[in-house]
Amino acid sequence: MLKPILIAAGALFCLPSLAQSPASPPVTHVQTVNELAAVCEPQTHGVPRLEAIAYCQGFLTSAGQYHALLNPAGAPTRPVFCVPVPGPTIAESALSFVRWTWSNTRYARDPALDGLLRWAQSEFPCAAPAAAPVRPAR
Repeated sequence: MLKPILIAAGALFCLPSLAQSPASPPVTHVQTVNELAAVCEPQTHGVPRLEAIAYCQGFLTSAGQYHALLNPAGAPTRPVFCVPVPGPTIAESALSFVRWTWSNTRYARDPALDGLLRWAQSEFPCAAPAAAPVRPAR
């Protein structure tokens, strides 16, 4: 589950910017969904851009790893999201999150992690649990 999130992390450095205007200052501290989206789709160039991408990559990876630790295979709790295998690259995940934020502006000021988990839950829903076998009547 974790491995798909970590695959091809370097690809994020090669993607063109889509979100902010070039005049926007780089975001250096993330608290809200909008701020995380800005970091995951920075408009700056050079070192600030690389720092933003690394921040985004670390945020997404850490959230995915923590979720996996809380929901190991066979655990009694149901995970919030279920990434398929093979899953998307970290770059694809970051861009998907940014697009999700554009469509879900009502969450713009929510905590960044809340928004990330909402996105992951909608992007990677878990299959419904299997129904318990019905015991035949006697």
